[in-house]
Amino acid sequence: MKIAVMGAGAVGCYYGARLAQHGHDVVLIGRPQHVQAINKNGLVFESAGTVLNIALSASIDPTAVAGADIVLFCVKSTDTQSAGEAMAPHLSPDAIVLSLQNGVDNAERLGTVIGRNVLPAVVYVAVGMAGAGHVAHFGRGELVIGPGAQSEKVASILRPAAIPVDISENAAGALWAKMILNCAYNALSAVSRLPYGELAKGEGVMTVIENVVAECLAVANAINVVVPGDVQAAVAGIIKTMPAQYSSTAQDLMRGKPSEIDYLNGYIVRKGGALGIATPANQVLYTMVKLLEMRPGQEGTV
Repeated sequence: MKIAVMGAGAVGCYYGARLAQHGHDVVLIGRPQHVQAINKNGLVFESAGTVLNIALSASIDPTAVAGADIVLFCVKSTDTQSAGEAMAPHLSPDAIVLSLQNGVDNAERLGTVIGRNVLPAVVYVAVGMAGAGHVAHFGRGELVIGPGAQSEKVASILRPAAIPVDISENAAGALWAKMILNCAYNALSAVSRLPYGELAKGEGVMTVIENVVAECLAVANAINVVVPGDVQAAVAGIIKTMPAQYSSTAQDLMRGKPSEIDYLNGYIVRKGGALGIATPANQVLYTMVKLLEMRPGQEGTV
């Protein structure tokens, strides 16, 4: 299969690497520094104590999606519209497009831009870019997608490439469950510049997290979204399964980039406001990250 990854950051590089390892024709579409490094030396793929160089194609040009059977759309939520518009004219008529993004409305927004159905995928993976063309995998890697013929086809391709896929009738609820995890930890990790395991030791942190989660669940309930599983247990479990992981929001701010906070805590604040539901904990975290984004010189190290 030809597979294009639109947005070759950490998530896109990870799944692209897995698929290339399994023999698929993968092209990564990303930023110049990563593309140049990958085309010169291959993608450096670090996982489970091993480091591999994986040969695959990379491009800065959205036209590289042409001819792809599957497109993994992995850009930041802030870039959904612009990236969608750039690739739309070059998509094959039968291409299956998956949104592997944070937030709950990207698949719908992208579908409007490109004029076709987009499969939402919930991503559970701990990864980061350790350098130009160098992705480091810290844990997990499973996806949750909705039901349908396209989903079955996608699962049949991804599963043999060591990518677990769960096809769920409640993909919308799964998206919300993932967003709630992000709302609970992303801003706190960004503000403290600490990984999950360390920030959880802070005085009052777990109380703040409990309040954030309660507000998110109140908003979800008001719009009839059924969030599956034990959300509180899932939130607590992140500390054990990803103790050394910095949130994507923290990584963005440390690199001087805008974050996706508008589509996480900011989304809850907006929805809550429209529904008359108070969301003070989310509001404070959202505001703190927005203030940090205003400051120059946010670059640091992860």
